[in-house]
Amino acid sequence: MDITDFPAELLGLGEPTHFEPACAWLRNDLFARLAEHGFRSIALETDRVAALDGGFSHDLGEVAANQQLLKWLREYNETADEPLAFHGFDAPTEIFSAPSPRTYLEHARDYLGLDVDIAALAGDDERWSRSEAILDPAQSPGASPEARELRVLADDLLVALHAAAPRLDAAWERANVHAVAGRGLLRYHAASAQPGDRDTRISRLAGMRAVLMAENLLDIRAIEAHRGPTLVFAHNGHLQRSGSGAGAIIGARLGDRYAFIAGSLGRSEAIGLGEPAPDTYEGALQRGTKTWRLADVPDGRQRADTRPDRGYFGLDATLCESATAVWHIAIGSGSPRTEPGAGAAG
Repeated sequence: MDITDFPAELLGLGEPTHFEPACAWLRNDLFARLAEHGFRSIALETDRVAALDGGFSHDLGEVAANQQLLKWLREYNETADEPLAFHGFDAPTEIFSAPSPRTYLEHARDYLGLDVDIAALAGDDERWSRSEAILDPAQSPGASPEARELRVLADDLLVALHAAAPRLDAAWERANVHAVAGRGLLRYHAASAQPGDRDTRISRLAGMRAVLMAENLLDIRAIEAHRGPTLVFAHNGHLQRSGSGAGAIIGARLGDRYAFIAGSLGRSEAIGLGEPAPDTYEGALQRGTKTWRLADVPDGRQRADTRPDRGYFGLDATLCESATAVWHIAIGSGSPRTEPGAGAAG
């Protein structure tokens, strides 16, 4: 089985954990191979606005493999007849914070040349970005009259942008991405202002993030459709076709045009994960895997030695049922490859 065997327009490559460096290095290798077979873009689990300038959110800019990916993309595009594109598809939120929508909406306003005082409505940025605004609905500005007025304004800005679509160019795309991000932040803050116990509110916010991710991916796919397929790289939980994550939304919308390859890890010193039991999904995949391989979805049971605190939950029946295939890394390693495309399966 080869990574190029999947005919999907949007190929989701799931990451089993953010904390095993080998996953991102191998992703670089696989994208380089896919680029040789017509893929023209890659979308990562990072803020879409930050990615416009080759940046990252969630501290992902410190990951060496991400830095190497951007370096390779720049070098590739210097001589390419058709360049490769880099996208983020996440919202500009962190786990316990979300920024003010002000700067995002102001960017769109300035592009359109409108005279609207967004800062007066938004107020102090800190009242939006502080953790209390997410953790305590009573301290969230998301349900205030000013926030509701900003949501109407965000919709108006997007209408005005699309009315200006005959001027469609890179500057328009940038303004549109900012306006969509601003509207998404207002939705997220509105959700944070709703009452409920901690678990209910976390679930609600996770659902909102999934919707924003899916909307971004569908928009990215529309932009890239005429150029070639897109590789999407994110945690398994975001890309699996089951449940209520972005992958479930994308799968429902795109059908067979979306394929999900689940990420799997045997053992990893980086996250303190030992050898899996032989009768687990990962144990079955370990047999016959020297370094890593693409494989059919295995039979087995969920392993019981996972590290949820390090983002690794292990393969389970629901995840496996939603996957077209599995890419399995037998032994995690942080050793970098000097160039994407240098890896091999075995």
